[in-house]
Amino acid sequence: YKLPGKKVSEFTLQLPFKMTPDQQDASRCIFNDMAGERPMHRLLQGDVGCGKTVVAIMASVYAAENKLQVAFMAPTEILADQHYKNWHETLLKYGFESGLLLGSMKKAEHKKTVENIASGRIDIVFGTHAVLSESVQFKNLGLVIIDEQHRFGVLQRGQLIGKGTRPDTLVMTATPIPRTLALTLYGDLDITSIKSMPPGRQPIKTVWRTAN
Repeated sequence: YKLPGKKVSEFTLQLPFKMTPDQQDASRCIFNDMAGERPMHRLLQGDVGCGKTVVAIMASVYAAENKLQVAFMAPTEILADQHYKNWHETLLKYGFESGLLLGSMKKAEHKKTVENIASGRIDIVFGTHAVLSESVQFKNLGLVIIDEQHRFGVLQRGQLIGKGTRPDTLVMTATPIPRTLALTLYGDLDITSIKSMPPGRQPIKTVWRTAN
C-alpha cells in the first residue's frame, strides 16, 4: 500500500457530513493496518448509527486505489442491497466499479457478476453468503469486510479470507463486546470502538412489543 492517496482524500472531502473524531481515529488505525507488513485483523464495533459503514467504505476506496478488490459481506439481502444502492454511484464518481451478488439473483445476472469479479472489472462487491460460493473467484482480493460479523461463523469468515492471498480483514458489529470477552472470543483481532455518535442523531429506542 502507498499512503492514502488522492482518491481517499477526495472521497473524504465530498462526504455530506464531518466525520467524528472516533471515525477519524478508526480510519487512521485501519489505514495503518492495511499499510503494515502483516495482514489486518480488526474488529470495528459501535452502536447503530455511529458511522461504521462509512469507515469501511473509506477502507474500500483505499484498497481499490491500490488496485486491490474488496469483498463486503452482509448477513441479509436487504442490507447488502442497501449498501450497494447507497454507495454505487458515489464510488463510480471516483472510477471504482461496484457489484452486487445475492443468492436470489437471476442466473444470467449472477453469472455476469461472477465473471466481472474474476476478471477484476468489479473493484468492490457487496453481497451475502452468495460471495462464499465456489464459483466466486477474485482476481486480486485485498480486503475482506464482514458486516454484523456475529451472524457469520468462523469457518465462513475463513472461507471468504481464503479467496485472496493474505487479504486484510475488517469485521464490524453493533453488538457491544466488553474488551476482555472480545479478547477471549476474538484473540486474533485488534479492537477499535466508535463511542461517539454523529451530531443530530435521533436517540435509538429499544422497545419490547407483545402480540396485542
